Amino acid sequence: MLMRCVSKTCNTLLHKCGRPLAAATPSSRTLTHYPVNDALYGLDKEHQKLREATFNFAQKELAPYAKEIDKEDNFKDMRSFWRKLGELGYLGITVDPEYGGTGGSYLDHSIVVEEISRASGAVGVSYGAHSNMCINQLSINGTHEQKQQYLPKLCSGVHIGGLAMSEVGAGSDVLAMKLRAERKGDYYLLNGTKFWISNGSDADTLIVYAKTGASGDPDRKAITAFIIETSWEGFSVGKKLDKLGIRGSSTCELVFDNVKVPAKNVLGQENNGVYVLMSGLDYERAVLSGVSMGLMQAACDVAFEYAHERKQMGKLIGEFQLIQGKMADMYTTISSCRSYFYTVVRSLDAGMRSSKDCAGVFLLCGEKSTQVALDAMQILGGNGYINDYPTGRILRDAKLCEIAGGTAEIRRWLIGRQLNQEYK
Repeated sequence: MLMRCVSKTCNTLLHKCGRPLAAATPSSRTLTHYPVNDALYGLDKEHQKLREATFNFAQKELAPYAKEIDKEDNFKDMRSFWRKLGELGYLGITVDPEYGGTGGSYLDHSIVVEEISRASGAVGVSYGAHSNMCINQLSINGTHEQKQQYLPKLCSGVHIGGLAMSEVGAGSDVLAMKLRAERKGDYYLLNGTKFWISNGSDADTLIVYAKTGASGDPDRKAITAFIIETSWEGFSVGKKLDKLGIRGSSTCELVFDNVKVPAKNVLGQENNGVYVLMSGLDYERAVLSGVSMGLMQAACDVAFEYAHERKQMGKLIGEFQLIQGKMADMYTTISSCRSYFYTVVRSLDAGMRSSKDCAGVFLLCGEKSTQVALDAMQILGGNGYINDYPTGRILRDAKLCEIAGGTAEIRRWLIGRQLNQEYK
């Protein structure tokens, strides 16, 4: 059943790309991009073609603008690009076709995250916030009516989505959030703020977490998830944050001033938002490890090509043993990370969600992406440090992968706690 679904989804995506694709040739290489040997990871022909189609699309429609998006900290064509993603079926990969999705797998989704992030880490993060943190959460936890109302526009790219969880005083300690939702008959009034919200200034639809326990209730878990429309009265975007990396993906403060939310827009059950939140973090950490993978691949693309073009002392620098060693480390690192990554997302497709391993792959890929980006910069030497080359952008983007979605320290804490529980 799973493979039939995967095949159908890949074929749907490939058909929408509008051109026939040859079988993947992992042993071949292009001028500027080092190929991914998908057969090594057990990916079938449909998945290999899915990567090829997504690679071709992202390199044509996104990569040429990645430098400008980063420099200007603005993706001015985001709306039109989102429509293209929607037309190709990339936005609702894990959503049932009844609601405008393609009915695919987390593995499908992960490959697409990789290739979009390979072209632009910033747009990869925005894509993940939309397709996973918003759409996938709605698909898993929403009622039939909620899915009918919101998913078609999100899957088509007519609307942009996001998720609002963190606050100024509630980052790693997310249950310390202060945004409050007060029940008033058949609606709630939301008051407070959110911070560090991806797609904050672009989103039309948001999944928002708020405290719903009685005032002064010591139960930190009395949290409810809501579906919010940013056009509603009382909602506003506060400060847009000036970030080191992932520039062009808007990250903002959100302000809720007596925002009236219908009770029918509760996602899941009242006071049960912690389950929605924590399960959502597992899916986010697993699938969005693809952002790190895409950035690592981009670093290899640049560094490996450079090492086989740049000459010093009459030799290609790639022929010097220290550079060979660095390239070998980059290759083995990305290969081992990708193996763990695909293992975890395949387990999600099989219905086996492990919080320990979702955090584990997020930890490994996040930290290694920074190291691989540093290695790429070192191979390019002085050129790696100037903005004529993308290595600086890749490094700045990669660092976020150790912070967002739970810092590396929180990921280690979660893994260690679960290991201890296994011995009780």
